[in-house]
Amino acid sequence: MTSSIEPLAAERPRERLMAHGAHVLTSAELLAIILRTGTRGCDAITLGRRLIAHFGGLRGLLTADAATLLGIKGVGMAKACELLAIKELSRRALEEDLKAGVALDQPQRVKSYCTARLGHLHIEHCMALYLDSQFRLIASEEVSKGTLTQASVYPREIIKSALKHHAAALILAHNHPSGVAEPSTADLSLTQHLKKALALVDVRLLDHLIVTANSATSLAERGQV
Repeated sequence: MTSSIEPLAAERPRERLMAHGAHVLTSAELLAIILRTGTRGCDAITLGRRLIAHFGGLRGLLTADAATLLGIKGVGMAKACELLAIKELSRRALEEDLKAGVALDQPQRVKSYCTARLGHLHIEHCMALYLDSQFRLIASEEVSKGTLTQASVYPREIIKSALKHHAAALILAHNHPSGVAEPSTADLSLTQHLKKALALVDVRLLDHLIVTANSATSLAERGQV
């Protein structure tokens, strides 16, 4: 005779994951496994659903900063740390791909990495990916943080970092909080100015990516680098 508790156990996310694999679980159920507990009157799965709805999807949730997460009812320090840890692990996993392979031959991975880093930021940020002679990632660094519409990028500082990392090439990326992944006149001007400045120290500018939450535009692919 089948025990009356077995159907309930089969519905638990952990048991379903172990029996059938993580792919059969909903996003809310996967979050419930990470969060482990809910709050008063709200179980972990319901909390997961509410968090996904609040941030408009998983990407919004997993790119939220600590202060934003702590401002959500039901998310204390422990749960915020768990979510921030997932975010950082995801970033490092993408970064490992770029360090292990040839970034120039993996444009979609570069775009995914930059989108994960910059896509959901509400203020314009600019970062540089410093590459070795085989175009593998050495390091990525934020080079500027601006207002909603403009970031101040200083080629001299980028060159200094490129020399520090012994970089042979670099990829520049910045986000457009407006959600429009089209380069502005200022973006195109900066690209050409930086390309010429880097050439003086024998460092190649491979690309300049314009990033939004859902897309990334490559100026190199458009022939604008």
